[in-house]
Amino acid sequence: MAPSQTPGSNSLKRRGLMFVLSSPSGAGKTTIARRLLAEDDEIAMSVSVTTRPMRPGEVEGRDYQFADRARFDAMVEANEFLEWAEVFGNCYGTPKAQIKAGLREGQDFLFDIDWQGTQQLYQRMETDVVRVFLLPPSIEELEQRLRGRGTDSEEVIEGRMARAKAEISHWDGYDYVVINDDVEACFGKVRAILDAERLRRARQTGLVDFARNLMR
Repeated sequence: MAPSQTPGSNSLKRRGLMFVLSSPSGAGKTTIARRLLAEDDEIAMSVSVTTRPMRPGEVEGRDYQFADRARFDAMVEANEFLEWAEVFGNCYGTPKAQIKAGLREGQDFLFDIDWQGTQQLYQRMETDVVRVFLLPPSIEELEQRLRGRGTDSEEVIEGRMARAKAEISHWDGYDYVVINDDVEACFGKVRAILDAERLRRARQTGLVDFARNLMR
């Protein structure tokens, strides 16, 4: 969590941000996201509510907040989500209250969502959202990465490739676009974007008082 200003310190209280990472499957988003979470203690993964059944090894409240369809629909009706979507018969949504409370306290949140979810977030929380899209170096490389996993059938791979091309078509709806042709370089660029966005004047809520004190 971002520190408050203290005597003799140059740290200023700031408002948190919503850091969106999107990419087609196989472009390296999960790798970048996991490393960001591991190396930066000021950002936390946004935990979605889902109607998907819990999988072995998953933990309630850490991986997802699990809910049945009736409860999820009630939350939609009560306008409790910043964004939500139904994917392959399962629903996923970002709970509004905990995100807004965290932002006020200077907590940053990482979002692993597609372009539709990103649009919804941006429409509701425009100034708090930073949108980053990761692109593969080529379609051929993307297909090679998907095949290299060795876990999907030919039919599944073809479906992922078709969806990837559809997702790539929305690249211009993001604030930043990074080509992931090298994981280290890509991570460095993503980290630089996050650091710069944290320093935006509009997010430095303690800056006004700090500047006033300098002028006394």
